[in-house]
Amino acid sequence: MRKLAFSIAKSRTKFLFLLFVIEIIILSCISPYFFNMNNLLQVTQFGATLTLLSLGEALVMISGRDGIDISVGSAMSLSGVIFGLAVMNGCNILTASIITLLGGVVLGAVNGLLIAVAKVPALIATLGTQYIYSSLALYLTGGIPISGFPDSFSFLSLESTFGIPNQILFVVIPVSVLVFILVYKMKFGRRVYLMGTNPEAAKFTGIRERKVRAMVYVLAGVLASISAIINNSWLMTARADAGTGMEMQAITVAVLGGIGVAGGIGHLGGVLIGVVIITMLNSGLQIANVNSVWQLAALGFILIIAIILNQLMSRFVLSVEKAKKE
Repeated sequence: MRKLAFSIAKSRTKFLFLLFVIEIIILSCISPYFFNMNNLLQVTQFGATLTLLSLGEALVMISGRDGIDISVGSAMSLSGVIFGLAVMNGCNILTASIITLLGGVVLGAVNGLLIAVAKVPALIATLGTQYIYSSLALYLTGGIPISGFPDSFSFLSLESTFGIPNQILFVVIPVSVLVFILVYKMKFGRRVYLMGTNPEAAKFTGIRERKVRAMVYVLAGVLASISAIINNSWLMTARADAGTGMEMQAITVAVLGGIGVAGGIGHLGGVLIGVVIITMLNSGLQIANVNSVWQLAALGFILIIAIILNQLMSRFVLSVEKAKKE
């Protein structure tokens, strides 16, 4: 039994898979409609935006120095508004998408400059930009959703190819693959992990910490802008509050997926499994008609439990390995 516990504690993938199976059993008992095809499609639609936001959030946390970005939700909202305004002013979908991606670069760069160059603590910097981005989104829309997108735009999020939702097949999978290549096959990723694990050692190896850290926040901004495009296609409107609360879900997914809040720990593969667990939980609670207030409470509970489990599992693994050496 101890060996099994050690195997699960040491492998985040095994732990998350076990958690996933338990979740499916519980949600299936709560509601017989959980595995309805329409429900599963809604899960993938919501999960698409959360996946991209969570990958960006995870990279920020991995980079260390108390890295966190609580502006990703508002950056997503503002990016969606930028897309909507571009379309309303005569841009086609492709041009509007490029403008939105550039907007994401700017939004991420603002965070990067504040944190990496001005040395403002990440929590304070991104809290400030969260308020600014949310206010800009509301100001630009006047609180009124932007609609009138061409019907062809719905192809991205409301249609499927080979039974796979298009936003997953044509956006989430390719973007995730590119992020994984960037992080695990290129120097950029090794530098990010080293910065999170040992920032002092990173300096001695010649890593330009300010540049790399700023680039991490830029990448988070770009991923938020891609999420905005997907969300606009799903709703066929651009809303100033589209990303409200998404930053907390992204943080929860990252922590649940095994990303260490201190930096340098965790794998993005765990984040992807964490997305599935959180999106299925949200869907299951909605089907079971659980009050939205308690849905938020469940998310907060999972965040706290995930942090505690991360610490307990790390201690357990260290104690077992220490006992083996003795």
